Amino acid sequence: MSACSPENSTRSALIVIDVQESFRQMPYWSESDVPAFKKAVLALDDACRARGVPVVHVFHIGQSGPFTEASGAVRALDWLPGPPDACFFKHTHNAFSDTGLDLWLRRRGVDRLIIAGIRTEQCCETSTRVASDIGYQVDFVSDATLTFPMTHPRSGRVYSPQEIKAHTELVLAGRFARIASVDDCVASLGDARA
Repeated sequence: MSACSPENSTRSALIVIDVQESFRQMPYWSESDVPAFKKAVLALDDACRARGVPVVHVFHIGQSGPFTEASGAVRALDWLPGPPDACFFKHTHNAFSDTGLDLWLRRRGVDRLIIAGIRTEQCCETSTRVASDIGYQVDFVSDATLTFPMTHPRSGRVYSPQEIKAHTELVLAGRFARIASVDDCVASLGDARA
């Protein structure tokens, strides 16, 4: 069975986290990995919509800067397809706390989540951990996540997005999620309407 292959009793949903304009206004924003990220997210989105798998967008609202509602930047990046089946707004690093997402998914019988979005090690990873803890099966699609270089606070070493993704995969795999490629998910989604 491939990584995203739903079992007979499983209904999937694609959760696209924080693919929002706010990030483009941050000083660490870089376009270097965006083309591959965009291609991966669009492939997942297209496959899910074609198979009747719900697509959910989650956006982060913060207390300052481009993540505030007043900034006008808490909206989808212009290439993200819409409308989604549902949209939720979060104020924490995970997509579940006080958002209504969990209730929405459970009312639809969803028990497997496909995670994509920005940032790999922050809101995507945290949402994955919480989802697993509250009973969801999770497929973490690293190719469909985006992050940026980070500097270690003590050593000063700069970690590349690839290193950060590798670490996230390491700590999630087998404990909180199955690590899946876009191709695995697209090839094995099945038809959620069946």
